[in-house]
Amino acid sequence: MDRKKLLLLGTVISLIGLWFTFDLGQYFTLEQAKAQQVALQDTIAAKPFLSSLIYFVLYVVVTALSLPGAAIMTLLGAALFGFWWSLLLISFASTIGATLAFLFSRFILRDWVQSKFGNRLEPINTGITKDGPFYLFTLRLIPIFPFFIVNLLMGLTPISTRMFYLVSQAGMLAGTMVYINAGTQLGEIESINGIISAPVLVSLALLGLFPLLAKLTMNVINQRRVYGNWQRPEQYEQNMVVIGAGAGGLISSYIAAAVKAKVTLIERHKMGGDCLNTGCVPSKAIIRAAHTMAEISRAKDFGITTGKPEVNFEQVMGRVHNVIAKIEPHDSVERYSKLGVSCIEGDARILSPWEVEVNGERITTRNIVIATGARPLVPNIPGLDTVNYLTSDSIWSLKQQPKRLLVLGGGPIGCELAQSFCRLGSQVTLVEMAEQLLIREDNDASELVKNGLENDGVDIKLGHKAVRFESVTTNDDRQVQRVYLHQNSLNDNLRHNNKKSLIVEFDAVMLALGRVANVQGFGLEELGITTTERGTVDVNEYLQTKYPNIYAVGDVAGPFQLTHAAAHQAWYAAVNGLFGHFKKFKADYSVLPAATYTAPEVARVGINEKEAKMQGLDYDVITYGIDDLDRAITDGEDHGFIKVITPKGKDKILGATVVGSNAGELLAEFTLAMRHGLGLNKILGTVHPYPTMSEAAKYTAGVWKQANAPQGLLGWVEKYHRWMRKENKHADNKAPAKTVLNENRDI
Repeated sequence: MDRKKLLLLGTVISLIGLWFTFDLGQYFTLEQAKAQQVALQDTIAAKPFLSSLIYFVLYVVVTALSLPGAAIMTLLGAALFGFWWSLLLISFASTIGATLAFLFSRFILRDWVQSKFGNRLEPINTGITKDGPFYLFTLRLIPIFPFFIVNLLMGLTPISTRMFYLVSQAGMLAGTMVYINAGTQLGEIESINGIISAPVLVSLALLGLFPLLAKLTMNVINQRRVYGNWQRPEQYEQNMVVIGAGAGGLISSYIAAAVKAKVTLIERHKMGGDCLNTGCVPSKAIIRAAHTMAEISRAKDFGITTGKPEVNFEQVMGRVHNVIAKIEPHDSVERYSKLGVSCIEGDARILSPWEVEVNGERITTRNIVIATGARPLVPNIPGLDTVNYLTSDSIWSLKQQPKRLLVLGGGPIGCELAQSFCRLGSQVTLVEMAEQLLIREDNDASELVKNGLENDGVDIKLGHKAVRFESVTTNDDRQVQRVYLHQNSLNDNLRHNNKKSLIVEFDAVMLALGRVANVQGFGLEELGITTTERGTVDVNEYLQTKYPNIYAVGDVAGPFQLTHAAAHQAWYAAVNGLFGHFKKFKADYSVLPAATYTAPEVARVGINEKEAKMQGLDYDVITYGIDDLDRAITDGEDHGFIKVITPKGKDKILGATVVGSNAGELLAEFTLAMRHGLGLNKILGTVHPYPTMSEAAKYTAGVWKQANAPQGLLGWVEKYHRWMRKENKHADNKAPAKTVLNENRDI
């Protein structure tokens, strides 16, 4: 804490200390106010302005220091100055005092509180930023909430000082008037508690509902404005229409059907969406094939001699499609029809907030869920259209394995496929603009992945950018495809100087530069539904668009492009859409795991060390090296680590990163612990079978326990053991050992 804060804090503490040391509260009792009323009235009559000023300043000081006495001063002020003049003085004095207390709390504590509890306070901060005036006004109108607590707590929030003052000035007026009205009859008051009777409390509580009713009214007005240009149907054919049969759409429709709602699911292409047909399923199938090839190549490490393995790429891809076909029934029209979902194949178009057209048929519905997914980003690089480029959608149509594969993008998709094709025999070059693969992960995690790819033979070009492609015919009539790469550190002049370029030849280029949300072609533009800077549909915390009955989930909504994130959002969209009139739920992303299936794998839940630093948290890092784990050593997978982020000195998991074999599986225990508020002590106290990879979680908890051992207590325990050793040495050994043994036998 800096000198200014210490000085202010010391001053305030000193003033409060003087109040209690000299028992100044004795002058702020009801009896004292009655006793001094007549004498003070004579003084006020002689010097009205000076008396008013002294009273005003004293009231500000008492309120600013949160001292007990404001209520008595209000009653006395009314008795001395009359209703209207005291109302003017007290209204402004109480608000100024409250604002000073607010500023004191903000200056002394807000930075510390926000830095230490920022994650947990984020929802509160968001709510205050959006609806702070409503909340404050409600609290000011209901006197059962101590005003001094409201002052101090609001100082820790993002509400502006100006807004705090204005809302407090208006909000405290009703309660102030009640006290002043009572104070005009000071002589008849027997108790402070009698001022605010039950009927008055009920009246003020009802008055406190005013801002909430005002907010509800504003919502109704806004809805009428939003829906003003549309004609609402007299009745609806469906409770919900879902557009898109990927993970988000399937789960939304499944939940709706499970609660007996009438739901229609529309898909233009293939059920299962990207995950089944071009994403998770085929990529993991080819990763499995590549992993098998890698295992065979290291058979000699386990004392096994094999012949030279060969890859039949056509059979590899055949298995990929067989895997898709085997999983396909899980997402099929037949299955969802049996579940009660009406499945339609065709192009959907939203005609109004309650109408969707498909195959020339109009369907009326109370709610719409947009789950149209995303597509691979194809950048506007000169010459790209002249070469053989692939995306995560089209790469599965390959019949022949590219001898030389260029991969653009060092994110999860790029790293996974680059390593897989390299293990299967392609010569792979991976190009990434940033200076790190998997840019969102910690540097040490990224470095292990980079080493893994390079050990498999991937040529990694970090800090490089593809600036031009070309396809040329050589003198011997060969068609050659090449890319010109520039280092990001080069200046603009050198970027366009071919002599300074790095040229890479390839047979196919795989674009793994991200994905673009599918937001066009089905009516969003006509409805005026807006998108974010990232190109995703703009939704609120309830996943609602501009129209409260239209929701968006999955890749089209963001912020995560993960299958399980889409399924997670689908629950909120379905429940909010079907039951939102009773209760709505904000989408919660606080415990959302993710994994990259390279070798080694990288899996994470919560924040990592990089994000903890960015948020300015005071944190501890607990690291356990998997190279120490018995099962990892026996399996030849003794590499990687587990890193857990906790608040400084506390047993609370803020995030966990696992790097190593089967990291995605090892992450589950940390995800479960975070979801249910369990700390590392609970993991340490859980029995894990030996020898397993899951023991790594227990040993990580052991590292935390050792680092947070109670050293003071252990010091006393050590002294106790030392004393016990001395006690044994000087013990009066009356019975010989033989006798003791005989007694034991008898027992």
